[in-house]
Amino acid sequence: MTGPGATGKRLTPPGKWGDLSRRIASTLVLLGIGVLLALASGIWLRLGMAVISAVIFWELATMTGWRHPELHLTAFGRHRPLALAIIAGLAQAAALNMFHPAAPLALLLPILAGIPGATARDRWTYAGFGAAIMLVAYGLVGFREEYGLHFVLWLMGIVIISDTAGYFVGRVVGGPKFWPKLSPKKTWSGTIAGWVGALLLGLALWWFEMGDASLIWISPLVALAGQMGDIAESWLKRRAGVKDSSNLIPGHGGFMDRFDAVTGAVLAAMLIGLVTSLPAVN
Repeated sequence: MTGPGATGKRLTPPGKWGDLSRRIASTLVLLGIGVLLALASGIWLRLGMAVISAVIFWELATMTGWRHPELHLTAFGRHRPLALAIIAGLAQAAALNMFHPAAPLALLLPILAGIPGATARDRWTYAGFGAAIMLVAYGLVGFREEYGLHFVLWLMGIVIISDTAGYFVGRVVGGPKFWPKLSPKKTWSGTIAGWVGALLLGLALWWFEMGDASLIWISPLVALAGQMGDIAESWLKRRAGVKDSSNLIPGHGGFMDRFDAVTGAVLAAMLIGLVTSLPAVN
């Protein structure tokens, strides 16, 4: 089954390294986000994250509403994904730029606006993923402005290292699958390699006095959360019956496909920050 923005392709790339190009694309997108965060600040950073929120929200709305033509009669009609993307972008911009204690409540607007147009089966899915999208963009700006660029680059670095180590070790070593129903290619060897890669990054930063000792144990936790973000998006796509979140990146899927692990990592960092002090990264 296919829909707007979905490729509809179900074929698995041939060969052990058939999806290597997708991994490279993921890394390049993450590096691009890192460059954005490095070069942008203030209003431009906030507007950039608002645009990213809008794009990913369009993909989410596409995957949780287009399959039922009867829903086109309500909740923005056939233009639901575009309407919700605009609402998400404006709400994120408002939350980030209105310096008021109640400003973060604007993050709820696209979720509340989109629930009536989601199928009964997908409403809680839409709400949960929608909340994650809005929180992560909001949280990235908060981390950039409160903890500095190096902290955000550490988060991105964990995602890239964990994904890269997991990919190559998983393909070379193989072994039992981590969660075959949701991610048929992810192995336990690759998953553990991702944790080890993140641990080594944290250890290196501490060893060279570029961060706190807490990086040694926090980095693997953030890597695990990133892997769970990847698994969660795989579940969403299987539920929607599509291979990619969209075809916005020709041949490589959509923004959500490239942003899933970042979502898990940032949410984990936000949660850790609620219960203990986040590490300093110099």
